Amino acid sequence: MSWTWRYEDEAGATLDAPEPEAFESRSDAESWLGENFAELAEDGVVAVTLFEGETRVYGPMSLAAAG
Repeated sequence: MSWTWRYEDEAGATLDAPEPEAFESRSDAESWLGENFAELAEDGVVAVTLFEGETRVYGPMSLAAAG
């Protein structure tokens, strides 16, 4: 299974851009988010949700407090 982030706007709607990346592990996905949250926020992402395949693991998680 791959791990992916779903990006959301202020209304909770899913954003199609930036293009979500797929990761081999939860750790890789979380590390990537830690390194890229500022860019995501600049691109209009307000919250993220982590998925393993089609299963929601957690979220939505706000990026506002991190920025």
